[in-house]
Amino acid sequence: MASVHSKPATNGANPLVALKILVAGGFGVGKTTLVGSVSEIRPLHTEEALTGASQPVDNINGVEQKTTTTVAMDFGRITIRDGLCLYLFGTPGQDRFWFMWDELTQGALGAVVLADTRRLADCFPAVDYFEHRDIPFVVGVNCFEGSRRYQPDQVSSALDLDDGTPVVLFDARERDSGKQVLIRLVEHVSERYPQPEPVAAAQQPGGALPKRPLRQ
Repeated sequence: MASVHSKPATNGANPLVALKILVAGGFGVGKTTLVGSVSEIRPLHTEEALTGASQPVDNINGVEQKTTTTVAMDFGRITIRDGLCLYLFGTPGQDRFWFMWDELTQGALGAVVLADTRRLADCFPAVDYFEHRDIPFVVGVNCFEGSRRYQPDQVSSALDLDDGTPVVLFDARERDSGKQVLIRLVEHVSERYPQPEPVAAAQQPGGALPKRPLRQ
């Protein structure tokens, strides 16, 4: 399922568990903004300026003011609680960079699919991608200024999401708001893959092994 990396405890602290999270969605939906706002380290960005050469292949309808684009990935880190941190990998939004997605999803716990209700169809491919690969995800509706507000159940219905897939309204610019989306993803994965119950120890002293029946 998920990739979990643990480091030995130091100075009596809890062992560090690091989980890989993807931040996906359409072009200009706020992936770079989310990673940058929640990251406790200086985020790594691989943005390049949009030029006239990209106009035939990059659809900027609705985000005409956008001047840069992620060409590889964004990377950041956030500590959720003592001993648990998330490594965030923001995926490129344009179709021409989607060949990188299969590499980025290796070992991922799950994903946050960002959505803009003014251009909801832009997140359809990301939803399809994670559903077809059975990767847990939540939909984070980035509430842009001036956009019409919809309730989570309305967004879920429009996206035809499976029952139980969370939809969270948030503002990608605000750290606490973005952190709540990430926490909801971790909760969703925990609900979907509950920890197995511990196996009871053998009752016999020393945990005696069962004897093989005698041959006839």
